[in-house]
Amino acid sequence: MKKKYGFTLLTPTEFESWIKEQDVARTIFFIQEHHTFSPNYVHFKGNNHFELQKGMQNYHTTVNGWQDIGQHFSIFPDGMVVTGRNLEISPACIFGFNSNSICIENVGNFDIGGDTMRPEHKEAIVRVTAALCKRFRVPADEGRVVYHHWFDLNTGNRTDGSGVTKSCPGTNFFGGNTVAAAKQHFYPLVQKAIDGVVPPPASSMLYYAYVTAKSIAIRRKPNILGKKINTTPFGSVLRIYEEHGNWLRISAGKDEWVAARNLTRVQHGVVNTDDLNVRFGPGIEFNPPVGSVNKGQIVIIFAQSNNWLRIGLDERWVAKRFVDIAA
Repeated sequence: MKKKYGFTLLTPTEFESWIKEQDVARTIFFIQEHHTFSPNYVHFKGNNHFELQKGMQNYHTTVNGWQDIGQHFSIFPDGMVVTGRNLEISPACIFGFNSNSICIENVGNFDIGGDTMRPEHKEAIVRVTAALCKRFRVPADEGRVVYHHWFDLNTGNRTDGSGVTKSCPGTNFFGGNTVAAAKQHFYPLVQKAIDGVVPPPASSMLYYAYVTAKSIAIRRKPNILGKKINTTPFGSVLRIYEEHGNWLRISAGKDEWVAARNLTRVQHGVVNTDDLNVRFGPGIEFNPPVGSVNKGQIVIIFAQSNNWLRIGLDERWVAKRFVDIAA
């Protein structure tokens, strides 16, 4: 395990151990698969992992104007994994679909006629995805492990490949970039690597809450003297497992505590219809829709107005009757 420029280089085996130990407060519902397109195999020299990652970071911050590199992890042609964006921060990878996501960038051009994926690269992609599914209790299916190609670039709507989209993660990525190809060629490999059923969120969870301060400290004990182990920013949705005075435990199996005064409780629900329109206000008069969400997608409910639900910190509203709100 090596470090440079603030990044860490890991083998897939090291990654599998490393991700288990990471304290991540932010709730993760989705894993995104991408390809970099450029840099690609031509640019990889076998020992320039850090340099390519630093180059992507520089491009994302100076050209795109993002706060950091867009992805959480990059997987290189030799199967090595390099860390990127802080796991407590949403990625900058799929317009309209970054909240509660982890982003993987697979270094290469996996469109037909592009790079031929090396066996070690293929194995690493499967193992890293499986490790993330296990760590964050994400099922390896088309609802939760998603391809960039499935989202419209202008609206953020999930279109499963129609409309204005990128080919990412590539028209030859594990047999193709369609939902059908993922179901046939990718998910079975990830499910096999998981070696069992991904457990559902711990039943001991009490509720969800989101951070209302600019950022909050995560501590080992439920008091101000507890060792500070991490921070999580405004808007992060956390799972609450225990209340202890004015402190809340946010991990099912670890001592990770935050001050209750900096969180607001929220509900969540599951979309029960296909292509539910998202509007910029609580009513059908707010046209045109600014996006859509698919049947089965989990949404966090930040506010309600009559028969409408706000599902983002910004003005993103859906009709209440199309969401099954959890008790």
